[in-house]
Amino acid sequence: MECRVNKPYPKIAVEGKNKKYAKLLLEDYAGIVSEDTAIHQYIYQKFDKFDIDSFFSETLSKIAAIEMKHLELLGETIKLLGINPKFKFTDRPHNHLTYFSSSFVDYTVNIREMLLSDIKIEEDAIKQYLYHISIIDDKYIKKLLYRIIEDEKQHIKCFKELLKMLN
Repeated sequence: MECRVNKPYPKIAVEGKNKKYAKLLLEDYAGIVSEDTAIHQYIYQKFDKFDIDSFFSETLSKIAAIEMKHLELLGETIKLLGINPKFKFTDRPHNHLTYFSSSFVDYTVNIREMLLSDIKIEEDAIKQYLYHISIIDDKYIKKLLYRIIEDEKQHIKCFKELLKMLN
């Protein structure tokens, strides 16, 4: 199952330092809806189902690796924008810095519920990326976020295929 779009990522660049943009990207990097949350969730699910379904576990490993690449690309971009990419973000409802927490991970153990949760994570990530694209006025960052969205859409397809296999 192909879980990554066969297309290169854009070169990491920014038009200039911008801490406001960096703080927005920290949400995508390590927020409640983030690459870091997705990585932790998919790795947890992989280990939970490792002995039961190797194809499911292998697919989750592939997707987690792609999310790690996204994390790396976002981290490099955040650094170029002028902030150290720590695993913290501005919690928009409360407007204060919050560190990543493993409590963001959905620890359900039912495979069907896992996959539905994974689809929701990817859909929420796409919505958040699109929101950030609407705020950010930097052609390099927008290009990166649009490319990441392509992978996220592919992840949804993979999770839906896994759901079909359960029937």
